[in-house]
Amino acid sequence: MPRLVSGNGHHRTLRVLYHPDRRRILDVLTARGASRVGDIASALDMQVGSVSHHLRMLESEGFVERADDLRTDGRTSWWRSVPRSFAWSVDDFADDGSDVALARDLERANFQYQAARLAEWKRRAPRASPEWRQAAFSSDAVDRATPDELRRLSEALAATVLEWRRSIDADDGQEREAVRVFTHAFPQPS
Repeated sequence: MPRLVSGNGHHRTLRVLYHPDRRRILDVLTARGASRVGDIASALDMQVGSVSHHLRMLESEGFVERADDLRTDGRTSWWRSVPRSFAWSVDDFADDGSDVALARDLERANFQYQAARLAEWKRRAPRASPEWRQAAFSSDAVDRATPDELRRLSEALAATVLEWRRSIDADDGQEREAVRVFTHAFPQPS
């Protein structure tokens, strides 16, 4: 997985990605596939101009792209998400105190966003089909490892998720729903 490190404006990438409205826009594009700006705005109860602004910000960092192949006229703007992943740590921003504070705020916001999406699923799960309830999972393990071994686990999990994403044949006619995958691994206090 590419590692995002400080310098060269990478803190901008994090600011772009972890803005709450932009996260919601990415969720819509991932869940629905390529979409028109007006449809995204309607789904999120946002103004079209605001959605357009956020899409351009996401485009500048490579998270979305214009789907011009779907345009039917000169006024309608289509966008799609770009599958992408990277890793980062607060320690990557240790050169500048303000960047460290920003990185900590963004890390906290990311965790809160993930936890909120999990809580949302737990509220919806009783109404989901048995197939989706059985397919959803949680994994928890405690073992002993070195920092290098934990780093290798992170890389292996990221590679597995990327391989899984690439294996999905979106043109096979099967109905799909958006799914969220996130994991956390960290040292356990003794």
